[in-house]
Amino acid sequence: MATTNILSDRAVVAAIKTAKETGKARKFSDGGGLVLEARPNGAGWWRLRYWIDGKEGMLSLGTYPETGLRDARDKRDEARRLIAAGGNPGETRKSDKAALAKWREAQALADAGLPGPGTFEHVAREWLATVHEAKVSAGHAERTRIRLEQDAFPWIGRRPIGEIEAPELLQCLRRVEARGAIETAHRIKDACGQVFRYGVAIGACQRNPATDLRDALKPVQSRHHAAIVDPVHAGKLLRDVMAYEGHPVTRAALKLSALLLLLRPGELRHMEWAWIDLDGATLTVPPEVMKRKKADKLDGPPHVVPLAPQAVAILRELHPLTGADGRRFVFPSMLTGERCMSENTVRGALRRMGYGNDDMTAHGFRAMARTMIAERLGVAPEVIEAQLAHAVGDALGRAYNRTQFLEARRDMMAKWADYLDRLRDGAQVLPFKTA
Repeated sequence: MATTNILSDRAVVAAIKTAKETGKARKFSDGGGLVLEARPNGAGWWRLRYWIDGKEGMLSLGTYPETGLRDARDKRDEARRLIAAGGNPGETRKSDKAALAKWREAQALADAGLPGPGTFEHVAREWLATVHEAKVSAGHAERTRIRLEQDAFPWIGRRPIGEIEAPELLQCLRRVEARGAIETAHRIKDACGQVFRYGVAIGACQRNPATDLRDALKPVQSRHHAAIVDPVHAGKLLRDVMAYEGHPVTRAALKLSALLLLLRPGELRHMEWAWIDLDGATLTVPPEVMKRKKADKLDGPPHVVPLAPQAVAILRELHPLTGADGRRFVFPSMLTGERCMSENTVRGALRRMGYGNDDMTAHGFRAMARTMIAERLGVAPEVIEAQLAHAVGDALGRAYNRTQFLEARRDMMAKWADYLDRLRDGAQVLPFKTA
C-alpha cells in the first residue's frame, strides 16, 4: 500500500520558505496523490492527482495557510472515496460551482424583488430580451411585455415554468377573457407559447402547454375598419372633406388620407418633406417607417408611391405652411413641430364632419380604395396590392412589384384621382365591371 501522510506542518512551512528564498518552485508529495506546490511568492498550493479509467486528472484543494495540512488531507480522502464509488471529483466540483452560482443569482434576484431562475417570468424576460426584441419592432416588443406584466406574471410569473400545465395557463387566460378582451387573451396565449418554446430550447421545461389550448378560448370576432365603398356615399364624403372648415393642414391630411396615396394612417402622419419629389411626382417612404418585420425594416427596400397630379397640387399648396425653412414633417403636430400630428387628428376631423366609428375611419380609406379601384376601375389586384404595400411572399416577387408595377401604379393612381374628382363633382359613377 502506498505511503500517505508524509508531510508535517513544520515540513510544509520549511518547503514554502525554501521556495521563497531560492526563487524556485518545488513540489512535495504527501502521498495518495496529494501534492504541495511551494511557490517563490510564498504561497503553497494543494493539488490532488488522480486517475479514472487510466486518464489523469488534477484537482485544486486550496492554498496554504487558508487550507492547512489536515484540511488538505481530508479533502484528498473525500475525493478518493468519491472515485472509489465511481464518481469524478472534477465533474463534481464543476456542478457544485454551477449550483453555487445559480443559488447566488437566485439570492440576488430575490433581494431585488425579482423572480428567480427557472420561473416563468424569468424565462419570459430572457426571451423578450434575447429573442423577441431582436425580431419585432420596439413598439411590438413593448406591447408584448406590457401584456405579460399585466395579465400573466401576477398569476404564473413566480411559478417554475416546468410545473405549469395547460389548465393553470388556461385559468390565467380566462381572467383576460372574462373582461371581454378576447383578442388580448389570444395574443397572451401566443406570447406564452413562444416563452414555453424558448424554455424547452434552453432546458427550463419539457413541453409547451399552450399548444393544448388551441380551441379552449372564445374565437376572436373579426371586425374590419369601417369604410365607405359605395360611390354615391364616397362622393358625399369627398364633398364634406372639401367643405371642412378646420385647420388647413388637417384638411390636406383628409384629402391625402389614402384617397390619393393609399398609405396607412401612421405612414401618412409621419410623412416628411425629404421623402417627396414634387417635380418627379414621387413619394419614397423609408423601410423603417413601413409596417414590416424588423429585418425588413432594417434591410428592406423603400416603398415608392407615384403621386397623381391632384396629390402634387395639394402638397405644393401645403408646402409654404409646413415645409418652409427646412421643417421636417408634412403634417406636424399642432402643439410642436418636433413631432408629427396625432393619430386622433384625422379621426377627430371625421367625427366633426359627422362620420362615426361605424361609418368611416382613417384606416378605412385604404379599404375604400382597395374595393373601389378593383370594382370600378378594373385594375389588376396585384397592382393594387403593390400600391398598398402588402407583403409579397418571396424576394423575387417583391422586386417585381417594385419595378414592373411602378408605371402601372402611376397610371392607376392618376385614374383613381380622376375618378374621385368625378364622384366629388356628382358625375355619374362607373358601373361594376362585368365578367
